[in-house]
Amino acid sequence: MKTKLVKSMMASLVVACASLTMIVATATGQGTQGGTLQGTWEMQITLTDCAGHVIRSFPSLMNTRREARWWSRTGGHRRPLKTPGEGVWSHTTGNNFAFRFKFFTFNPQNIFTGWTIIAGETTVDSTGNANTGSATVKVYDPNGVLLATVCAETVGTRFEL
Repeated sequence: MKTKLVKSMMASLVVACASLTMIVATATGQGTQGGTLQGTWEMQITLTDCAGHVIRSFPSLMNTRREARWWSRTGGHRRPLKTPGEGVWSHTTGNNFAFRFKFFTFNPQNIFTGWTIIAGETTVDSTGNANTGSATVKVYDPNGVLLATVCAETVGTRFEL
């Protein structure tokens, strides 16, 4: 039972980090050359235990929209185990942005297992085509009890023709 809970939590963390990448990528376009947030971003997410020890790294594609909305898809999780992440972002200073998003998770039997909230910051480079960021990933059970906290580092580039 404990092993299943840990596996479920880790799966949620992977999904969360993937979604984090999307948020980071979403925020990166505004305030840079071209002034657009819209686009698709190819991201690499690395989850750590917040002390620098790598848990896992995986690719993710993020699609961002002008109205500060985003969607994420990841190579780190099977799609039926989570909803797409949705959230908000805000310009802070210069090429820096803050973000926060949430998604819901399910086990393979399609039973609700909780949700994950990812919050962090990202910086877009001067070209507007690359970004780096970090975030905190918090995983909750269906009753809102915090089960785990991990950190995430993200790097990404704009996906273009």
